[in-house]
Amino acid sequence: MPQDKLGVSIGLDEGSSSARISRYESGIHEPPFAIASKLAEALGVPVAYLFCKEDDLAKLIIDFSSLGKKKRAQLLQVLAEFNPDN
Repeated sequence: MPQDKLGVSIGLDEGSSSARISRYESGIHEPPFAIASKLAEALGVPVAYLFCKEDDLAKLIIDFSSLGKKKRAQLLQVLAEFNPDN
């Protein structure tokens, strides 16, 4: 999705939306959480995904979010076995 259209879709001014999205993508500015939430919704990803610095964690968040409630519970149980201290 082009930056200007993404910005407009979340309510940013058409004249500045591309520049603002570009600054968020490049890390020059960090969007307020409310804007990040709107971006995540527009992109169809969990908001936590936007804040990941590690690719494997980002993939895990995307994969986890696509699971149903039962599969999530099963996965969390397996993960707990790997880290018994939690």
